[in-house]
Order: sequence, then structure tokens, then C-alpha cells
Amino acid sequence: MDVFFCIGTPFIRPTKVLAPNLSQLTSFSVLGRLVQLYLQVYITMKKLDWYILKKFLSTFFFAIFLFTVIAVVIDVSEKTDDFVKSHLGFTRIVTDYYLGFVPHIVALLFPLFVFIAVIFFTSKMAGRSEIVAILASGTSFNRWLRPYWIGGLFLAGILWLSNQYLIPKAEQIRGNFEAKYFDPNSSYENLSRSRNGSGSDMYFRIDSFTYAGIYNYDTTLKRGGPVFLHRIKNNQLVENNRAENIYWDTTVRKWKMDFVIHRSWPGGKEKVFMNSFETMNFDFRPTDLKRDKYTKDKLMTPELIRFINQEELHGAEGINELKVEKGRRDATPITVLLLTLIGAVVAGRKVRGGSGVHLAIGFIVAALFILTDKFSTIFSTKGNLPPILAAWIPNIIFVFVVIALYRKAPK
Repeated sequence: MDVFFCIGTPFIRPTKVLAPNLSQLTSFSVLGRLVQLYLQVYITMKKLDWYILKKFLSTFFFAIFLFTVIAVVIDVSEKTDDFVKSHLGFTRIVTDYYLGFVPHIVALLFPLFVFIAVIFFTSKMAGRSEIVAILASGTSFNRWLRPYWIGGLFLAGILWLSNQYLIPKAEQIRGNFEAKYFDPNSSYENLSRSRNGSGSDMYFRIDSFTYAGIYNYDTTLKRGGPVFLHRIKNNQLVENNRAENIYWDTTVRKWKMDFVIHRSWPGGKEKVFMNSFETMNFDFRPTDLKRDKYTKDKLMTPELIRFINQEELHGAEGINELKVEKGRRDATPITVLLLTLIGAVVAGRKVRGGSGVHLAIGFIVAALFILTDKFSTIFSTKGNLPPILAAWIPNIIFVFVVIALYRKAPK
């Protein structure tokens, strides 16, 4: 800056302050792009944006906190007997169960409570004629919707990151506890017990030509047997391998088999030889053989993708359910944004019934969305509907709902 002296008093003339060049703040990384977007939004936000955004976020977090407390109280009352039978203390129950249950219930109802929060505070604003005053001041309808876009994208981003990495960690805590203490009589290990032993019978495909079966497999001991491996080429059995036992060696992290018999038919002649034990480098791990109803929820998205590819290679059933779960993790954040816009457009109109009418409309829309989501999931897991389409059908339908409501909204 330049300093001048005028009548004995220093006069300071500030030089021109240049705005930061946002392009210099970014690299080619995703984080840099997010920082740039955040700064652009932050710089251009006005008092109106902050006013609506603060109401949006405060109402949402208060609503989700209040319902979470209610859900925990109800869950405790329903599972008191199970907690007593588990002989666990208060601290263990909180850390081993409710640290997983709370994120589970929050993620489950996250879009619904975003919708309810938008309906509630926007309806209050409309009832006090605040929205009429905003639009009458010359603010366009699209400009009024901008803080809803910002809030919706912010919450959608939080939910997306949580679905990919945080919620699966919480599901591991909740799923392990429920499988051990709440539903031991209905878990996969007990429902699919082998008739010949205490383990489960497993049948799967190892690669394009090899099919395997393990009898009496115990997921805890990581041991089973007898076991067979059939190698098939051109619809002909070319090799038949059998062993008395198979178990996972934790030291070398490979499978080992005892009393192995190899039978093959090279050139049409039978060839048989035996080994007392063999170390096998199979493309599956003990965790791949431990399937339960919580598996798809416990896996983070990279692990889920790997698990889907492996299950497809093994020719397993129920792959559509895994693919629907993978698609749902990406589709649900978009649902948050769509429901935010629907709530703003519906509740922004001042009506005689006030908030009650808006909340009633909101619950109807939410119920229709949930029904659409459930039906599409069932058609995919039990029918022939592509999983990616099943995950995105509700959003596709409600995009047209948003467009129709937007066109009819008074501007």
C-alpha cells in the first residue's frame, strides 16, 4: 500500500485487493475441484441463501436427532430380554450394538427426514408470507430455490460418502451383534445346516471350468470336508479330485487339503494318484464362504464390487440383490436432492390448511416413493428387472414429478 502524509497525519491509500484466482487453488485432484466449487458457492451466497440454508439444516438435524432418540428408546424396550440374556454390560451394549444401530437408522430414514424438514420449515415461511415477500421483491423463483439446491447437494454428498464407506462399518457392528445375540436361530449358519454334520454344505464354481462342493463347512473353524472338485471341458468331466478335509492355513494364508485323490482320463484311460496333503491356491477366502443376510450391508463399495465379481465367477445365486445394493448407494443421494426440490415447490405455496396440508402431501409422496422403491427391488431380486434399473427407477419417476410440480408452481 502507498502512504501519504497530509497536514501531519499519515494518509493510507490501500492498493487494489485482488480476488483469489480459484484456478490456482485447484490441482487435478477431486479434492481441489471440491474446494473450488465450495469457494465459488460461498462467495456468491447472500443473506437470503444463509437464512434459508440455516433453517434447512437446523430443522433437519434437529428432526433426525429427535427421531434417533425415539428409535433407540423403542429398540431398547423391544430387545430388553435379548440384552439380559446376552449378559453384557451397558458399555458393551452401547459400543457393540448401538454404535452401529444409530448410523443404520439414520441412513435408512435420511431422505425421508430431509423431505419432512424441507416441508416443515418452508411451510412455516409460506404461512408467514415470507416467500410472497421474497418473490414480490423481485427475486425470481429459480433464485429462491438456489439455497435448496445447495442444502440438498450438501446433504446428498454426506449421504453418498457415508453409504460408500461409513455405513458399512456401522453395519458390521450391528450385524455381528444381531447375528450372535438376537437371531441365532434364524442365521444362515443354522438355517443351512448340513444333515451330516454341524457345518453347512457349500456348492460353487471356482473358475470357468472347475466346480467345487464342501460338506460340513464350519465358518468359525474355517474347516470342512469331505470336499470334491470337478473339472469340466466341452461338457465332459476331465478331472475328479476329492479330499477328506479342507481347512484354511492362517500362516501361509492358503487352503490345505488332506488325503487327496486325483482321478483323470487322459486319452480315455483312467489315471489315479493320491497325496497325503496338498496346499491349494484357490481364488476364494474363508470370508467368501461365510454368507449371511448382513453381507451386502457390511461391505464397503470397493469390497462389494469385488464380491459381486467373485460371486459371478462362482455362479452363485442372489447376485441381483448385491447389484441393487450397489446401485442404491449411488441412487439414494440423488433421492435426497429430488425430495428437497419437491418439498420446496410443494410447501412454497401458501394454502388455507397451512403446514398440515403440506405435511399430508409430503407423507403421501414419501409413501409412494417407498412403494416404488420396494416394488422395483422385488422385481429385480425375484424377477428379470436389471438391478441398475431397479435402483434408479424411483429417481427416474420422481424426476418427472419434480418437473411437473415446478411447472405448476406459482412464480
